[in-house]
Amino acid sequence: MEKIKIISIFGTRPEAVKMCPLVLELQKHGEIQSLVCVTAQHRHMLDQVLDIFKIHPDYDLDIMEEKQSLSKILTKSVLGLDEVFEKEKPDLVLVHGDTSTTFAGALSAFYHKIPVGHVEAGLRTYNRYSPYPEELNRTLTGAIAELHFAPTPLNRENLSRENIVKNVYVTGNTVIDAIHETVRRDYVFREDALRRIDYEKERVILVTAHRRENYGEPLKEIMQALKVIVGAHPDVRIVYPVHLSPVVRETAYGVLGSLDRVDLIEPLAVDEMHNLMARAFLVMTDSGGLQEEAPALGKPVLVLRRETERPEAVKAGTVMLAGVLKDHIVRCAETLLGDPAAYGKMARAVNPYGDGNACRRIAQAILYYYKRTDRPPEEFMPQ
Repeated sequence: MEKIKIISIFGTRPEAVKMCPLVLELQKHGEIQSLVCVTAQHRHMLDQVLDIFKIHPDYDLDIMEEKQSLSKILTKSVLGLDEVFEKEKPDLVLVHGDTSTTFAGALSAFYHKIPVGHVEAGLRTYNRYSPYPEELNRTLTGAIAELHFAPTPLNRENLSRENIVKNVYVTGNTVIDAIHETVRRDYVFREDALRRIDYEKERVILVTAHRRENYGEPLKEIMQALKVIVGAHPDVRIVYPVHLSPVVRETAYGVLGSLDRVDLIEPLAVDEMHNLMARAFLVMTDSGGLQEEAPALGKPVLVLRRETERPEAVKAGTVMLAGVLKDHIVRCAETLLGDPAAYGKMARAVNPYGDGNACRRIAQAILYYYKRTDRPPEEFMPQ
């Protein structure tokens, strides 16, 4: 019996963090021929992750260019994937989440009549411009996909509302699998700024902020809030790996660049980021992935957005929506910095996103779909 030929497609750092553990899992199965194609929508940050997981792409479209538009990312990806699919003729294409690469991979596969498996399916805010363009990317990808790997039962419910009920599997999130690979007690940081921190004496707040919908006034409000927080607490240190976007860097350095106990550093490799998160006191972010990762490490998260497509964490108590207004962000941070009981309640809440077995479930679902096993995967059920 011929092997199932699968091409996993991703192009950004967050996608790579969540797809690399799945690629490694697929390689364990003799029934599967696993290939990797990267668009390199993010070049440097993507390569960092590939190096850590020791994954060498079979195809690299290398589309990244300075100030690339969403239209150009989509167009170059679809054209590049055209050639890959014509040559390889895969049985299945796997895409992840909600990036422009995700939608391009799904659309190109559809044009070639290749089934699509959507990893991290079913996340919704029901606001097509927040997050932008991610909300529509994942919704359109869901309409195209044949296999849907939903991290949580709520994600499956979202798909059901859109009449997507066939071949939906609740797997947990693959990012939890990634953390199990990267976080170590004896980890030694490569970044000088991280090695100099006394994690016993200073409460480290890990910050990421880069969403397009936060550009402009929201991002300025976030930076001003961070300035107030670090100024009010002599034992607090902010560590902010600043995104490469010129808009983000100009705002961050303009407000925070001269402050004591604020480390504005370059974007971190995934192992550095995960181990920093493990030693941090608190995470403040507008990222999606960190809302899933930090609770797995017992770290409260303040989400610097107006809404989140990950409401499970809000319900579970691991995440608090802080919004994008300075005063509200400061109030939320003060609650966790000043009230040990409130902090402890969030830190001890159960992570609703996974148990480290998502990749195994996805591989099992694929084998079941292609009738290489008569046993469907057991579903992930949050405790």
